[in-house]
Amino acid sequence: MVQETPGFTPVEDAYALPAEAVREQLGVDPDRGLGSHDVETRRQQAGPNRLPDPPRDNAVVRFLRHFNDVLIYVLLVAAVLTGILQEWVDMAVILVVVLVNAAIGFIQEGRAEKALEGIRDMLSATASVKRDGSWSTVDAEDLVPGDVVRLSAGDKIPADIRLLDAANMTSEESALTGESVPAEKSVPEVAEGAALGDRTSMVFSGSMLASGAGAGIVVETGPTAEIGRINEMMSEVETLETPLTRQVAVFSKWLSLGVLVVSVALVLVGWLVHGTDLLELLLAAVGFAVAAIPEGLPALITITLALGVQAMARQKAITRKLPAVQTLGSVTTICSDKTGTLTKNEMTVVRGVVGDLEFEVSGSGYDPHGSVTAGGQNLGLDHPALRPLAEAMGAVNDADLVEDEEGWKVVGEPTEGALRSFAAKLDLDRSSIGRRAVLPFSSDYKFMAATLELPGGDGACVMVKGAPDVLLSRSASQIDASGGARDLDREGWERRIQDLSDQGLRVLAAARRPARDGDTDALTPESLGQELQFVGVVGIVDPPRSEAITAVKACQEAGIVIKMITGDHAGTATAIARQMGIDDGAGAITGQELEEAGDDELRTLVRTHNVFARTSPEHKLRLVRALQAEGEVVAMTGDGVNDAPALRRADVGVAMGIKGTEVTKESAEVVLGDDNFSTIETAVEEGRRIYDNLRKAIVFLLPTNGAQSLVMLFAVFFGWTLPLTPLQILWVNMVTGVTLAFAFAFEPAEGDIMKRKPAAAGESIVRLRHIVQIAVASVLISGLTMGVFYWRLGAGDTLESARTVATTVLVAAQVVYLFNVKALETSSLHPRTFLNNKVAWLVVGILTALQLVFIYWPVFHEAFGTSDLQLVEIGMTAAAGVIVFLVMEMAKLIIYGRREAGAVVR
Repeated sequence: MVQETPGFTPVEDAYALPAEAVREQLGVDPDRGLGSHDVETRRQQAGPNRLPDPPRDNAVVRFLRHFNDVLIYVLLVAAVLTGILQEWVDMAVILVVVLVNAAIGFIQEGRAEKALEGIRDMLSATASVKRDGSWSTVDAEDLVPGDVVRLSAGDKIPADIRLLDAANMTSEESALTGESVPAEKSVPEVAEGAALGDRTSMVFSGSMLASGAGAGIVVETGPTAEIGRINEMMSEVETLETPLTRQVAVFSKWLSLGVLVVSVALVLVGWLVHGTDLLELLLAAVGFAVAAIPEGLPALITITLALGVQAMARQKAITRKLPAVQTLGSVTTICSDKTGTLTKNEMTVVRGVVGDLEFEVSGSGYDPHGSVTAGGQNLGLDHPALRPLAEAMGAVNDADLVEDEEGWKVVGEPTEGALRSFAAKLDLDRSSIGRRAVLPFSSDYKFMAATLELPGGDGACVMVKGAPDVLLSRSASQIDASGGARDLDREGWERRIQDLSDQGLRVLAAARRPARDGDTDALTPESLGQELQFVGVVGIVDPPRSEAITAVKACQEAGIVIKMITGDHAGTATAIARQMGIDDGAGAITGQELEEAGDDELRTLVRTHNVFARTSPEHKLRLVRALQAEGEVVAMTGDGVNDAPALRRADVGVAMGIKGTEVTKESAEVVLGDDNFSTIETAVEEGRRIYDNLRKAIVFLLPTNGAQSLVMLFAVFFGWTLPLTPLQILWVNMVTGVTLAFAFAFEPAEGDIMKRKPAAAGESIVRLRHIVQIAVASVLISGLTMGVFYWRLGAGDTLESARTVATTVLVAAQVVYLFNVKALETSSLHPRTFLNNKVAWLVVGILTALQLVFIYWPVFHEAFGTSDLQLVEIGMTAAAGVIVFLVMEMAKLIIYGRREAGAVVR
């Protein structure tokens, strides 16, 4: 809050105080405004009306920070080791991987700062302010608490302002509150503790005046304004690590520790037990470390995720941060905004009552095509009771409907657009109706009226549309189904109106009376009188997207819980949630209830309820944190500034690309190109495919390192001749890592991918059963490699020839093991395992060509200590590959049991 100054007292909860009390506390005369001295004094203590710049490290520090990671340490050690071996090319490749990873992180960093800059762009540039008794235009940054500001339709609100005067004022606050329609504003104070969307006596910085005009006193500026509070929340929110980055970090720590311990043990055993030369042992330890470190793993993860990003982009889900792709596949809860995500963000009349007739309206949004039906029969303007309702809703209306390449849009207020569309569906020709006097809508009396010259020579008629309770109070009769009149049944109408409200509909009513003398010249609230004839009511809703309903069901079948968190009213939220299949009967929890709940109670509420209404940015942030405290992996969707802190805190923030603010997009990891919840479901499916394929790639890649490590360990511990040199180990790592492993990036999804439950919180991507498979494959491949090597050495082959055979056995084993892993937990003895991924055969062909170069090119003989192989030796390696394939199929049957293809269980 602003510090107290002479003649100026900061105002707490200005929305709940009378305007006069606010004026007195701020020490300002509305007729004169502040004086120049007052302005300067307050600015010195309140600061400028802008958001503070976030602190930032310089570019060098931010770049170097990306090397502070255990996996990077492991890679740097690998680079040093390859340098010791004087394998400069391999060292350069590893260093390039390190630098690329750091560069990607450096480029991605600063997104939060950009999000804060997006908030700043929402602030108004200028304001009309009264100072020293006269109006002038000043930079909005110069406003101070106590300034008297004048507002008109279309203005950006320059600060948080307590209204002193409001004429027909509505404010577009969806970015702050999430409400789908502009909020009506008026001068009277509201109850203390009212939700942000219910503070009708205030307008807020960053929102826009949709209609009307008025004036008010600035009560909060810059960081203390509502948008400033959101800005501060975003700067304080900690961005969580993704499950993948956490798992890679843990794996890296254990790997580095294991390599260090075993390398030391290897040197000690060889020196103390076998008396091997220390330099030779150090080189063997280097070879072991090189064998144990999966240099290709970081690049494999990055490329797999990058290809997933491209696949998601084709589905209109643009991913801004690579790890978010995999995180989507681990999501257990999706917290979705309502307006524009689950719904169309287009108001639509869906049902109504006129006389004793209840009717339904088809069509959606502002499209004027549709039908009005009752009991299965189409109704039109020839219906005597329905015609007056259409005339009131369609002609006492200032909105227009226009069609462009994207569809039908409203020019004007959204609710009036819905009423125009309803009248058009009844074929009302508004141009045939003459409008004479018009009484504009005002939040003071809550209706709009017009004197209409109706076609057909029936003379002039005063038509009124507005709040049902107000029009009922002004009515003495009602229209009947035949168009005649009868006594008003107020209790009956109140029941019908309540029924519509309980369905989450916004209800508007129409009434009429014959025109009197003077009605064609002017209308006033008083001249309407209390003798209106009540015509009927319509129920308006922002309808759910049909494709979103299907997507919600698909997510629920996948074990993902959908929760609606909206700024809208509880009744509307509950009704939409019921249509979407989200509400499980527990009802909606309001922001007020969240405000009163402690942390433990909140964790209970997020477990037992799926609908949260009238929520503030703080509520959304608390809900996300409570879910994460319950072990959930949370995706949060949103489009407004009010969603940004929660998006940043969530495991995956999902922003709307069309209607979302730039702030929201910069705070999120994923941006939807079509603002459609069904795209989230598609993205989750793609995330699960990538999750599966990363698992397969790791289960495939690690036995290469495992087998090589075991070969080195056994040879040193038993004092045998090394079957492979460090350079040959690097060769196998390089060629299998850059070819075979990347086939999994293109592996299609398992058939049941959206029928499984999400992975348990904290569960490793590689589970115990997969570790067993890795161990079996490592032992099998290392055993075959050593067996073939010592067999050929004993048969009289040269050391170079035996090592070439051993290296080729390793490569051949990895080729066939690729197909073992493609059907990870099911049998690979099926045609689709060999035919569903053409890239797999492409990389096998590339690897075969590289290995033939390794075997037969003389340059490689010099570099790697290899020699040509005879045809019989090539046949041995092929036979070793077949043995690996068959043994691993039997091992999979024991480890996983019999499962149908596609029935992978997490």
